[in-house]
Amino acid sequence: MLKKKHINITSITKLLTVIVFCKILGYFTLSENISVTRVVKILLRVSTTLGAVFLFINMNKKGVPERFKVSNWWILGLYLFYFFLGGLSLFWSTKPGYSLLQLVMNSESILFCAYFFKYVYTLNYYCKLEDQKIQLSKIFGDAIFVINLLFLIGVIAMPDLFLRLTHGGAEKRLGGYLMNPNELGMLAVIGLACYLSYWKKSSNKKGLFFQFLIVFICLLLTSSRSSMIGFLLILLYHVNQSNNVKLKAGIIISIIASLPLVINTIFLKQGDLEEVMSMTGRLPFWKALFNEGFPKEPWLGYGYMRIAYTDAFHSVHTYAGKMTHNTFIQVLMNLGIVGFVTVFWQLFFTTIKMFQLADKRMKSFAIGLFIPIIINSFTEFGIFGEANYGILFYQVIIFLIVIKERKVLTSIEIRRESVFLEGYEINN
Repeated sequence: MLKKKHINITSITKLLTVIVFCKILGYFTLSENISVTRVVKILLRVSTTLGAVFLFINMNKKGVPERFKVSNWWILGLYLFYFFLGGLSLFWSTKPGYSLLQLVMNSESILFCAYFFKYVYTLNYYCKLEDQKIQLSKIFGDAIFVINLLFLIGVIAMPDLFLRLTHGGAEKRLGGYLMNPNELGMLAVIGLACYLSYWKKSSNKKGLFFQFLIVFICLLLTSSRSSMIGFLLILLYHVNQSNNVKLKAGIIISIIASLPLVINTIFLKQGDLEEVMSMTGRLPFWKALFNEGFPKEPWLGYGYMRIAYTDAFHSVHTYAGKMTHNTFIQVLMNLGIVGFVTVFWQLFFTTIKMFQLADKRMKSFAIGLFIPIIINSFTEFGIFGEANYGILFYQVIIFLIVIKERKVLTSIEIRRESVFLEGYEINN
């Protein structure tokens, strides 16, 4: 009898963590040279997608039948229809080349998520024990931790590179030119949410707490208001899920006690209440977009990721901007009312089904992703904006919802499965 070959889940988890790390890193500006940055981004994004495809194809070569199916087709269908509208908009886009570039970049991550989840779901099906299964919250949490650790080391070693000066140089925010501090803050919150979701499952809580602390420090250094709100909401969600009354009371009291310090240092930067009330100048900009830009192209917009006839929207009443700082207004401007209605219903159905997920850990993971990216969507690029990792995380949520375990196999697939199980053993 031939000796069984081993499929090591621990090694696969580490490999998937590296892939997710590189995928997220592909959205950072890693060089001040625009050409170098573009090449690095293309290499990182394409290589990670090809990596996910290779893993899935390699698994198929071992005779593993696909143990997944697509359900909730209307959620995925509406999302793909949104991209179809983006493709059609190339015929009327005010800059077709730019629209096509954005369309390709945002579509590429769909391919990555599809093969990534097909691989994970199929492999998890054949894990004999629940403890052996691939934990998505750990993979994403660890990938984000490494990025935040690099930023924390960077801010100590090279503060000029890793800090961004705002408010006339009075404020120093983690991010530098590498990443918008608000986007980096959102990433930190997602990492914290992943660790909160994985907390009960972890066998090394001391190590997990250290990682949590590093990511939390980075969140504070970004001074991101929206990200801090997201973290507090996620914390309250997990507290509400706990049956420990003392823990609930302790965390709620700690949050209330820390509010004055948080509000004074993060929300009221330099004590400027007017800046907060105008959402850092966004409200006048949005008003100008609605009054001056939207009426010119109300139904189909200016083209995918375009908000004006020129590269930036100009108004005498506000600053010039190349993006809207609100993902929903972005859709309204670039795909008009037709596009806005499409994404509204797509988001509506996604949210409903997310809260109906039967697997509690998957539900916790999905909600942990959803809260920070939806908050970020009201003030930055967001889930329907220009290429950013918020879009990637939203696509992760979609595939968490639409991919389900497939139980019924054909007779040929049953024979393939039997051969696979005789030849391979999955362990840690």
